[in-house]
Amino acid sequence: MSPNVSIIVPCYNEASTIGGLLEAISSQTHAIEETEVVIADGGSTDGTREAIDDSARNHPRLQLKVVDNPGRSIPAALNLAVAASRGAVVIRLDAHSTPEPDYVERCLETLERRQAANVGGLWEIKPGRDTWIARGIAAAAAHPLGAGDARYRTSGSEVPVETVPFGAYPRDWLDRVGQFNEDLLTNEDYEYNERIRRLGGVVWFNPAIRSAYLARGSLLALSRQYARYGFWKARMLLRFPASLRLRQALPPLFVLSSLALLVSIPFVRFAPAALAVEWGAYAAILLSAGLVEGVRRRSASMLVGFPLAVAAMHLAWGGAFWWGLLTGLLR
Repeated sequence: MSPNVSIIVPCYNEASTIGGLLEAISSQTHAIEETEVVIADGGSTDGTREAIDDSARNHPRLQLKVVDNPGRSIPAALNLAVAASRGAVVIRLDAHSTPEPDYVERCLETLERRQAANVGGLWEIKPGRDTWIARGIAAAAAHPLGAGDARYRTSGSEVPVETVPFGAYPRDWLDRVGQFNEDLLTNEDYEYNERIRRLGGVVWFNPAIRSAYLARGSLLALSRQYARYGFWKARMLLRFPASLRLRQALPPLFVLSSLALLVSIPFVRFAPAALAVEWGAYAAILLSAGLVEGVRRRSASMLVGFPLAVAAMHLAWGGAFWWGLLTGLLR
């Protein structure tokens, strides 16, 4: 049977999670005979292909296809998977995500009801490891201090938004907008949604569309992730400067003001006091939020883990933003 839904998955070395994703897709309330899965694999070396083969044997009714992604980048994987897919609706999922059983059904219903160009929903962010710092990271990633007003992380009512994760796109909108930008190794989905909105399309958030997402398990992995986000956000802004939002501007401004005050200490009399006030206020905000999260979650470790995670997000994102902007301008 020809599928009406294609689920596309960029993948590289996801042996530990790809089986869970395919199990979740096989358990969807939407008819499995009308669904295909296209995985764009970047040459995994950890047994991912074997895990995919195992899932295919366990779920013979699932239409499953694997295409090679020699470039390994996410936007290249998405473009290859879209080209190899056949469904009238294309839904992007990641190999480390777990959609709720009604995920596909709710995406289709929302697309039909809202006549949107892209719909998506809420992430239930879970710790990447069973450690105190991983739990702090997961809490920070779903908190306004770490996520700003990004509804897909913090929830809210159904509304048009700037972007959603794991978008569901009608095929005609993909054809109209064109390929994902392979020059952006991260933020490719945000940039794609910017192009959709510039063409008059609506990106719609529905909190009833739910999936679980595993956050990074260590501060080092988190810092690398957010540095990548900040760097490529700056590169995207060179194309669409008007797309910058306040929540995205605050970390770079904080980093810049801190560096400016630090450098000016030998020359400006009030600089040490100003720097102390700035960082004192920042620490007070993070510790207060950590205390609230600790009480709410009944976890004493939140008092330390939550502030550390938020600070890592802000500093990595803000510092890498300026590096991405500077190197992009020099190019």
